[in-house]
Formats: sequence, C-alpha cells, structure tokens
Amino acid sequence: MTIQLRHETPDDIAAIEAVTIAAFANAPHTSHTEQFIVRALRDANELALSIVAEEHGQVIGHVALSPVAITDGHRHKAKGWYGLGPISVLPQKQGQGIGAGLMEQALAELRDMQAAGCVLLGEPTYYARFGFQAHAGLQLPGVPPGYFMALAFHGPMPEGIAQYSDAFNAAA
Repeated sequence: MTIQLRHETPDDIAAIEAVTIAAFANAPHTSHTEQFIVRALRDANELALSIVAEEHGQVIGHVALSPVAITDGHRHKAKGWYGLGPISVLPQKQGQGIGAGLMEQALAELRDMQAAGCVLLGEPTYYARFGFQAHAGLQLPGVPPGYFMALAFHGPMPEGIAQYSDAFNAAA
C-alpha cells in the first residue's frame, strides 16, 4: 500500500466531499454536516491546510485545518491557533494508519508554519497519542470538557473560550 499525502487541488474537491460523507455516514456524535463545513471553509478562504491521502490516484482520506480564535473574555486573544477537523478516511480504509498519517502530516505542517498550537474535538483515547490533552482553562462551549483538546507547539497553553469559524455552522 503506497499512500501519498499532498495538498488538495481543485480536481480533488468532489472526491473530498465523497470521502467525508462516507467517513461520517455511520459515525456516532455527528450532525452529518462535515462535508458542508469543509466546503464553507474553502468558500470563506479559511481552509488554512487541506491535505488528502491518495492511493492509486484515488482520494481515500482528508484533513482540514482552519484558524480558531481563543479569547479570555478581556479582549486578550491567543494568536496562531488552528482547529483540526474534520478528518475523514473511507470506511474500508480505516484502521490502516491513514488517519494517523494525515494527523502527523497536519501537525508537522502547522509546526513548519510556526503555529502556536492546535485544538480539536474528538475521542480522547485516539487523539492523546498525538499529544492532545484536555485543559480545564480552555473550553469550547457546549462540548463535554474531555472531548475538546489542545496541543501547544510553543508558548503557554492559552486559557479561554475557543471559537471556530462560522463555517462550522454550515448545514448545506
């Protein structure tokens, strides 16, 4: 199995949408709007990184990264933070390390960009292996604390409320 990780091209957009729909079709804890979120991020020019996993010319996985705002309620804003997600792998390709490869590539590219850190919403037991941890002082409203996690690349862990792009409200 030879998997190539690369940035998306305009020719990948339909395949990314199909992979995202398939990946979340039977997933628990989803509103099934992930494909709309990726499209809205792209349309708003807020898709900071869009990385695909390709095998034999077919897109089989994808990860999106976008800027997030973290504010402490006093106009202090943490700079250089990104949100990872959605991340998708075709169901028949899951469990083969493709998602882990996408994660590692995404985090490496964020570090190369001198990003301060990355947040995500996801399963703690899975994402802990990449260094993500829940932090009591960093919250995403409406989300159980253990499922909102962060990884600082440099500097202190910010405290406050994280806010994703309005694209995460996309429903169509």
